[in-house]
Amino acid sequence: MFIHLDLDCFFVSAHRTIDDSLFHIPVAVGGRSNLNIFSTKKEIRKISSNDGAFVSSILTNEGQKTFKEYFVDENGKIRGIITTSSYEARAYGVKTAMSVNEALKLCPNLKMLSPNYPLYHDLSQKLKELLIKEIPLVEQFSIDEFFGDLSGYIDENEVVQFAYNLKDKIQKELGLPISIGIANTKFLSKLITEYAKPDGVKYVSKDNIGNFIRNIPISEFPGIGKGFQERLKGYGIKTLGDIKSNQKLFYSWKKPGIELYNRVCGIRDNKLTTFREKKSIGIGRTFDCIYDRVELKRRVVILARYLCFLVKKSKKNPLTYAIKIKYESNIKSKDYINVNTIFNELDFKNHMQELFIKNDNHPSHGVVQLNITVSNFARANEYTYNLFEHESDAKKSALTNQMQKLRDKYGIDIIKSANEIKKE
Repeated sequence: MFIHLDLDCFFVSAHRTIDDSLFHIPVAVGGRSNLNIFSTKKEIRKISSNDGAFVSSILTNEGQKTFKEYFVDENGKIRGIITTSSYEARAYGVKTAMSVNEALKLCPNLKMLSPNYPLYHDLSQKLKELLIKEIPLVEQFSIDEFFGDLSGYIDENEVVQFAYNLKDKIQKELGLPISIGIANTKFLSKLITEYAKPDGVKYVSKDNIGNFIRNIPISEFPGIGKGFQERLKGYGIKTLGDIKSNQKLFYSWKKPGIELYNRVCGIRDNKLTTFREKKSIGIGRTFDCIYDRVELKRRVVILARYLCFLVKKSKKNPLTYAIKIKYESNIKSKDYINVNTIFNELDFKNHMQELFIKNDNHPSHGVVQLNITVSNFARANEYTYNLFEHESDAKKSALTNQMQKLRDKYGIDIIKSANEIKKE
């Protein structure tokens, strides 16, 4: 037996735990690309300790900023998109991914909040700790979603009461409303949670799953993307019931088709992922169009410093470095290099600058996005090449480790290289 827990309007609910005036009014949290890492102004940032949160590891608290300070740019234009809206706001048509400007037109009295990522991560981590004490196996699926395996722990006839008790405990201890779906398999419990919202519990037994899913649109099942939806519609498959009736077709598609069919029908979908090993670490930013190549290289170096901090924090040694450049015309350029050395900040910054210069294929075009990524992590016992490492490389690695200690203690911006300083 599995349960899926989904915090209702999480970012808004998080703000409501510290501000009672936000209850029973239309509220939304909006976001903008976090560009203050390129600023010369001092900002307080922290590192998330919640590996399962699946959002930026570098957290800046924008929650103290006013609407004008956060959402209005230097030209007086309202910027940003909706990341979470309350049910009161949704009644006006306000929804996720809508521009803040459009949301305010639909709901002029909408209370817009700037994000407070440290608060969200703190509450998410506290919820995870609470669940681990209450459930034998827990998987964090996102910052506000969790799976729990109750097999052999809670009897089927007691599972609904268990869910209600757990919901009440979360509300009492954390002040957060949560919806819970219950089913005999993992992804069916996630599907059912949508029918438990808002702030409810819903259970569908194994015997009733066939009737329950019969007329549900395929778009509602987790993991079926828009492209695959179009493919299925080409076969006349529009509902989950249609999937259930076409086992032969799905099994002919081998692993992806078999896996989807089994998930929809509740077959062998009974394993939680309690640990996810990172295959890559990256950081990127989207910004207004920039033509100045000196400024773009400065931003590459800053991104590299931040990524270096995250890599050392994760105790990884990446052997592949990659960059992606997006231009104003939506043209993209990307490339990577492979290295065979102990990771250090100085060499990494130099490699990333070289990758940018080499792959800036449209120098007359403005750039609107930069992303850098590291991957191909070496295992500790694969450091055989360290025996041949040059003395200067060892010194650079030691220097990186010392800088890491200082940044851990005093902040990521405590040490910067000269080419990160913006010339006014």
